Amino acid sequence: MGRLSTLGKRVGDLGFLASGGIINWFPGHMAAATRAIFDRLKVADLIIEVRDARIPLSSANEDLQCMLSGRRRVIALNKKDLANPNITQHWIRHFESCKQDCLSINALSKSSVNQLLSLVELKLKELISREPTLLVMVVGVPNVGKSALINSIHQIAISRFPVQENIKRATVGPLPGVTQDIAGYKISKHPSIYVLDTPGVLVPSVQDIETGLKLALTGAIKDSVVGEVRLAHYLLALLNTRKTPLHWDRQLKGNTNESSNVQGEVVQNILRDSMPNRRNRLNTSDVFYIQDLVKRVQKTLCLTFTEFEGNLEEESELESLIHKQLTQLQKTFRIPEECDDAQLKVSKKLLTLFRTGKLGRFILDDIREVDPVT
Repeated sequence: MGRLSTLGKRVGDLGFLASGGIINWFPGHMAAATRAIFDRLKVADLIIEVRDARIPLSSANEDLQCMLSGRRRVIALNKKDLANPNITQHWIRHFESCKQDCLSINALSKSSVNQLLSLVELKLKELISREPTLLVMVVGVPNVGKSALINSIHQIAISRFPVQENIKRATVGPLPGVTQDIAGYKISKHPSIYVLDTPGVLVPSVQDIETGLKLALTGAIKDSVVGEVRLAHYLLALLNTRKTPLHWDRQLKGNTNESSNVQGEVVQNILRDSMPNRRNRLNTSDVFYIQDLVKRVQKTLCLTFTEFEGNLEEESELESLIHKQLTQLQKTFRIPEECDDAQLKVSKKLLTLFRTGKLGRFILDDIREVDPVT
């Protein structure tokens, strides 16, 4: 999925994408947070490692893996609603083949989080019988949904246990790096179980360019660090080399017989889930406007892809196709031709559609590139 056979390069290693250099984002608070996490990991009874289901490998903090190896751990692949469910199952089987508990979740879904808690309780069953206090740590890179998960756990805990203490909510935000302190939350009295939410931390330097681009594309690294235009080029390179526009073409033709009411309901649910903090509800016109916009974007990319007569495995020709697609998307998004920062605006809109799942459900990591015995 992520390789160009003739070039022998991964998409992120192509010249027009790699020219931006290695991606580094390690704010000062991350260094202190990393030290604090390492200290607390030593006393944790179980670790919930939250990863982004769209990048099951790339969203792992490599510096933490040596500490997590051999420990009671559950890998929670969050944002499963944005990831291809069939490929997700392949990833879960991969982790299980490595003797690692893994579960795909949606941190905003009560039933999904209940499944995770059941697995955690099963993993702690032996300790619960002899330890009065247990500590569960939630770790992960920025913006994978740790704080949203903590908040969901709190809501479930309140309904399950007669907890008398005031339970604080974790801070949730759309940008990486919102949680900058380590806070403990009591979720049970008998035994006392505490869940520690931790700041999202990256390795000081993401040496692999494609891993850095994947982290940035899914929101773990701030856009300003990489640049929205570079990310849009990377996204389009992925879509084109995977021939996703052809899939959209078949999908769009197949959807012509569906009821518009059903489609509108689906889009409305997606929008509601992707923007939980929005105060004003989307009305019907908003829903159908976005639905129509998504179709127009997909049709634009389908048309430019099918009209392309070059060789996708030639880097310069792929780059030429991407530039043409961005130019056509400017018209699709109705951005004036004379706009000075048109490419930036197009890139931002395209990234938003991808990140909220409106373009489809994707997994960027390629399981075919993983050693089955690792």
